[in-house]
Amino acid sequence: MSFTDKVIIVTGASSGIGADAAKHLAKLGGKVCLVGRNEKLLKNVAEEIKTSGSLVQPLVIVADVTKDAERIIGDAVNHFGKLNVLVNNAGIFQGDSVSNFSITQFDDIFNTNLRAVAILTSLAVPHLEKTKGNIVNISSVAGLKVFPGALSYCISKAALDQFTKCIALELASKGIRVNSINPAMIRTPILEKTGISAEEADQRMEAGKDMHPLGRIGEPLDTSEAIAYVASDSASFITGVLFPVDGGFLMK
Repeated sequence: MSFTDKVIIVTGASSGIGADAAKHLAKLGGKVCLVGRNEKLLKNVAEEIKTSGSLVQPLVIVADVTKDAERIIGDAVNHFGKLNVLVNNAGIFQGDSVSNFSITQFDDIFNTNLRAVAILTSLAVPHLEKTKGNIVNISSVAGLKVFPGALSYCISKAALDQFTKCIALELASKGIRVNSINPAMIRTPILEKTGISAEEADQRMEAGKDMHPLGRIGEPLDTSEAIAYVASDSASFITGVLFPVDGGFLMK
């Protein structure tokens, strides 16, 4: 599997799934554009890619996907001259329910998890049509199954899954494939970003093992390999797929 000479945008690339995916795709030869709000963390990822032996220095784009979509696509294309793959990974999680509903929180989640994806995708289409490229949206098993206390997040991911299928159908005639990766529990800093301690996050991760029939939670590389597969030429006849990377979670 090779991404040599392919230009790849990865949003939310400063940590977790996005950072690992960017490093993995760079190892496979990709010219990676790292997008995120934390410049220091992005530069750390870029340095890891460089020291791992990548022949192409990644492009660091410090940006907010909810505000800077046009600049993100423009900077990537201006720097590398084209675009082959868009990985819409940036997302946020906040717990809520209809009983403690906050429209501000709802809007924040949807602005990042869905609205920004739609805008970035629309701007990327003309460039992806030229390269017969593809889009990978990072969703969640929360788009496929109901979870208590995560109302807005679940709805946003379900909407993202439907968006994936809708545009896969629309863009097929342009030669653009669109697929989704739907992870279960993956070992990332996402829980700590909700305000809980690292210790509590580790405890929840440990408890989560029993929810996955394979007996473990996922590691970022599990999602990176799935992203690489659906984005690669090996998956040239695959589009509109919601791909669970869940250790059997959805069966239980």
